[in-house]
Amino acid sequence: MYQYSHHFRHYRKGLLLAGFAFSFLTAAQAQELKYTSGNNNWNADSLGNHRAVVTFDGMAKVARVVIPWRRRDEHPEAKRIIIQDAKTKQKITNVKTLALTREEGDICFEPTSGKGEYYIYYLPSKNEGRNNYPKGVYLAPEQTADNTWLQAVSDGMKPNTTVKELESIDTFNSFYPMEVIATAAEMQQLKLKHPGGGYMIFPEDRQFPIKMTDDLPQRWIKKGPSQSFAGEADKGEYYAFQLGIYARREMKDVQVTFGDLSAGNGKTIPAVQLNCINTNGTTYDARPFNATVNIPAGKVQALWCGIDIPENAAPGIYKGTAVLKAAGMPDMPIRLTITVTNKLAVNGGFNEPWKQTRLKWLNSTLAQDNTVIAPYTPLEMKDSVISLLGRKIGINKDGFPAQIQTFFTPEMTSLTTQPKNIFTEPVHFHFTSAATGKDLTWAHQGWQVTSHEAGKISWKAINTTTGLQMEVNAALEFDGFLDYTVKVTALEDVALKEITMHLPFDKGAARYMMGLNQKGGLRPEKIDWKWDVTHKNQDGAWIGDVNAGIQFNLRDENYVRPLNTNFYLQKPLLLPTSWGNDNKGGITIGEKGTAILVNSYSGARTMHKGEVLYYNFHLIITPFHPINTDFQWATRFYHRYHNLDSIKATGATVVNIHHGNDINPWINYPFIEWKKMKDYIDEAHNKGLKVKIYNTVRELSNHAWETFPLRSLGHEVYSSGNGGGFSWLQEHVAKDYIAAWFVPEFKDAAIINSGMNRWHNYYVEGMNWLVQNVGIDGIYLDDVAFDRVTMKRVKRVLTKDNHPGIIDLHSANQYNKSDGFINSAVLYMEHFPYLNRLWFGEYFDYEQNSPDFFLTEVSGIPFGLMGEMLQDGGNQWRGMVYGMTNRMPWTENSDPRPIWKVWDDFGMQGSKMIGYWVDSNPVQTDNPLVPATIYRKDGAVLVSIASWAPEDVAVKLNIDWKALGIDPARATITAPDIRNFQQGQVFGKDVSIPVSKNKGWLLIIK
Repeated sequence: MYQYSHHFRHYRKGLLLAGFAFSFLTAAQAQELKYTSGNNNWNADSLGNHRAVVTFDGMAKVARVVIPWRRRDEHPEAKRIIIQDAKTKQKITNVKTLALTREEGDICFEPTSGKGEYYIYYLPSKNEGRNNYPKGVYLAPEQTADNTWLQAVSDGMKPNTTVKELESIDTFNSFYPMEVIATAAEMQQLKLKHPGGGYMIFPEDRQFPIKMTDDLPQRWIKKGPSQSFAGEADKGEYYAFQLGIYARREMKDVQVTFGDLSAGNGKTIPAVQLNCINTNGTTYDARPFNATVNIPAGKVQALWCGIDIPENAAPGIYKGTAVLKAAGMPDMPIRLTITVTNKLAVNGGFNEPWKQTRLKWLNSTLAQDNTVIAPYTPLEMKDSVISLLGRKIGINKDGFPAQIQTFFTPEMTSLTTQPKNIFTEPVHFHFTSAATGKDLTWAHQGWQVTSHEAGKISWKAINTTTGLQMEVNAALEFDGFLDYTVKVTALEDVALKEITMHLPFDKGAARYMMGLNQKGGLRPEKIDWKWDVTHKNQDGAWIGDVNAGIQFNLRDENYVRPLNTNFYLQKPLLLPTSWGNDNKGGITIGEKGTAILVNSYSGARTMHKGEVLYYNFHLIITPFHPINTDFQWATRFYHRYHNLDSIKATGATVVNIHHGNDINPWINYPFIEWKKMKDYIDEAHNKGLKVKIYNTVRELSNHAWETFPLRSLGHEVYSSGNGGGFSWLQEHVAKDYIAAWFVPEFKDAAIINSGMNRWHNYYVEGMNWLVQNVGIDGIYLDDVAFDRVTMKRVKRVLTKDNHPGIIDLHSANQYNKSDGFINSAVLYMEHFPYLNRLWFGEYFDYEQNSPDFFLTEVSGIPFGLMGEMLQDGGNQWRGMVYGMTNRMPWTENSDPRPIWKVWDDFGMQGSKMIGYWVDSNPVQTDNPLVPATIYRKDGAVLVSIASWAPEDVAVKLNIDWKALGIDPARATITAPDIRNFQQGQVFGKDVSIPVSKNKGWLLIIK
């Protein structure tokens, strides 16, 4: 009958497993009440996750039972009761509820089979939402009883039915013991028994995570408050425990301080080895983390504490004191007694996460160093010019870029010595006086380098003008990320007509654009954009050509990364005080002289003496590196958990393991079935295949061991929201969260992450653990909720010790209302330097958009990447113009294997891609709506042409035979036979080639 779930089966002695008895007396009845867990014995989708198993004595025609269920949910009277005959499994219709409260249910029913067992289901619900975004709705009470039967029921009859057990559908759904509430009478007795102080402390073992904030568990009533805690830990283990705080009156600025732990032999564990994760730690970007914990009156707060037991700690009993402090309240000492065993914990105890050992990871600084990541090269600085892979930045005397150059060939497959300028003049600000209408003149003191590392160079400049000081702090990183903090301080009251920043793009580096309400494509002649953070996740854009470009973003000191992927409107951008200026600010883009001027303005304002504004911005210089076309041809993803022999037979080389399967069941928490995953990966490696897994941080499975410790952190990790969703979330998390993706097969219900927080430290450590212990070859990212700081750290741990560290990113098209009309490539460009491939993606229209949309938003080529298609299988003819196919085994009618075969037969390895966007492409068509890309090698060329013409057309090839190095007299043009793509034939060199609407050809010239 009992199923020991993964949350319980590893616990040590002392854990009360499902099925163990727990006794107490109620006013209604004296009995031993058992909390048990079934093995999915009933249909939870219609009956709910909880039932009382009751036994009727058979001495009357009406059964009455009082169930002391001690429910944590609100308003039980508003939820339906369903009673079932245990023998026949038939629903009993004659039911009368006398009272339904959180403490107990008093129910009468007709015992249709007489003496025996009956099931009373008390949280039945139904799903009114989408399959993967359920909206669990609890059924309202219904009147099904016959009126004659109802009238015959006497409210004064005595209970004649006993509760045998309270049963949950499985152990994961059990309320026992930490969600079994104390009664009002018990709470009153507790307060009378412990009248002193404004709060009570209930130290609690790690195996019983505190889950409720509005109620005390009945377990605490039996234990009582205490000022001592004892536990047992191994050497080298991170030992976690809880201090449960019940605030009788409001508590502010709650802190825990620790003293040394000392053993009788004089050995100590210093206080620095102890911490409370709720109040102190390290942020995801390696800054000190300090949080203020306030506890409203009548609420419960879990404070999770940890002891980092040294590996060389001498075995013994260590004693010390923790002190709980709260503003305006007496300090309360808690005696700690920790027995350190002679056993050395394996890997710091991290291999046993059910012990909450991995909470240490929340404060990790792993891979935070600025070491250069391949293929990038160390930064080099000479005079005022900084060089990095394929790019150079000259710094002007005011600290802003004087010029930015790139050195990528138009083909994007190599570097050149010929620079391409991005700007026509230095980047600069204009501060216009309201009094004179003229720009203020700035004095510059020059700039000074503040730090110089291989991966990052930082500098500072001070600029002054009448009444204002501008402090510029900037940093360039090895991947081309250029970050500016621009602090403007008013030295006196200054009235300004306008403040603008100018990015004067060279026209040759401003052919394309995406962002600021523009889908990717050719840059419009004019842009006039205004801030609208409530509805639009827009604070910048990318402008550039294939081999030179800049993404710019405008921010201030209060910037917080918003939610994305359907959730933007629930946590949008904050309007920058500086750039936004109460919605006076905006951006115009258009031709001015020889430049394409990006004019970021903020409108009129008066700065009062001492006032500070931050006009922060960053520039991301593209491309990031040359395209690795050989990786594209050789690395073929199979995106499904499947038999490895079958996968290898397809020609795929890398298996992507999504979540929602036997070896990776829980979304973004691939740690529970890791042994199965390792066995699969080991087998794959033996067969010459690589394996990557789905793992990101946008949302987190409710099966995570750390769910409730993370909930104790308030909104640091989990976003605030309206709750709802799958029944488990409503019954155990209760409220104040956003329900996310749900997998019905595994009943895996995720909760939305709040954004940038310490869970990213855990994520990096988790990736490292997976590489070292499971052998993953990389990760598949399905939209991303972290920034480039975390991405760099992840890439470092994935590629450590020569692991391949392959990362591909999928995005659904974010250009819609729910996502705030942001282009996916703009949203994720800061991550592109560390990706190996794009998969853009769901809701991308491969039929109705232009070639320039493909190039900028889908292909990745202007950034040094290549991609694949997804929605409806993509358009395989158009895809090949960018070297893209569909991904196995996504869509049957767009199977990429026929094209893979062409790649292999032609010999794509070592070929040079020259796209239609390259003016010197030796093969072009006579119709601009039918572009051609070639893949060239000695003596042969594979030509891909695809049509964006509105109807069937015929085109001729314009071929520069000399540039190809092929003798036209001996050349042949052959269309190989490709299943579901084209019928094989030979074309004459001067004939017109028919091209069907939305289709194309693959031609071999040799």
